[in-house]
Amino acid sequence: MEIKRVIPSGYCKGVVRAVMMAKKARKDHPGEKIYVLGRIVHNRYVAEALELYDIKTLEGGASREEMLEQIEEGIVIFSAHGISAAIKQKALDKGLKVIDASCEDVIATQELIKKKLAEGYKVLYIGKKKHPEAEAVLSISEAISPVYSLEDIAKIEAEGKIFVTNQTTMSLFEVRDLFAAIAERFPEAEFEKEICSATTQRQQAVIDLKDADLLIVVGDPGSNNSNKLREIGLKNGVKEAVMIEDASGLQEDWLKGKEKVYVTAGASTPPYLTDQVIATLKKYAETGILEKTSVEISKIL
Repeated sequence: MEIKRVIPSGYCKGVVRAVMMAKKARKDHPGEKIYVLGRIVHNRYVAEALELYDIKTLEGGASREEMLEQIEEGIVIFSAHGISAAIKQKALDKGLKVIDASCEDVIATQELIKKKLAEGYKVLYIGKKKHPEAEAVLSISEAISPVYSLEDIAKIEAEGKIFVTNQTTMSLFEVRDLFAAIAERFPEAEFEKEICSATTQRQQAVIDLKDADLLIVVGDPGSNNSNKLREIGLKNGVKEAVMIEDASGLQEDWLKGKEKVYVTAGASTPPYLTDQVIATLKKYAETGILEKTSVEISKIL
């Protein structure tokens, strides 16, 4: 069995920046309480690793505003997915110190949308429902209409100038199809594809796989870009594609009879997890035994 790592894969610059900002916050403020409003990136192991730095991640289905109500003092870090101006201001009004770890690509999309709104455009925004990046964008203005599926397009009421863009971690194919459907209904609409370069490069690397018997995506179930990598693999000729959080998720039935196995990872997946998966696969290829593994949280960051 031949095992190959898909390049590029794993951490993107926005994730690295957010994690480094959190670690620096602890270094610069050794005695203060530090909270992250939602997972700083979509990977539960990163959140668990931040606990080792005494940085608490607030989550559990509550809105960003509800989570903020739980913080009475200290420092609040906003995740890489972006945050609304109203939530940031509310944190400042509470007297909290604020660290905004929003990805620069996410901020750029928000600024583009604000520019188009100021120019009088109605904005259609393609995203994933309840995703924090999409929620932050939709909080900018009521003149932004969310598009989550083809069915949503028929419900949109819009006149005058229309501008269409998207969440940075969407599938290339999903955005293409939704752009086409919107263009059919609103022929004069203007489009700007805002899939970030890291997402595009990782998706393209999977599209380019032509001989994979099995594609293994290492990523958190809540990671949109990780899920898209698996979907894109299946749509582009990969015979079989699975997603796992770590090496303990590997199943021997997947591996039997496979000649070429490729491993990729979502942009929020720590390199340690991907390395562990590849090492476990190589050991299986040599011995025919799939070893049990466990994650050492201290090695995540």
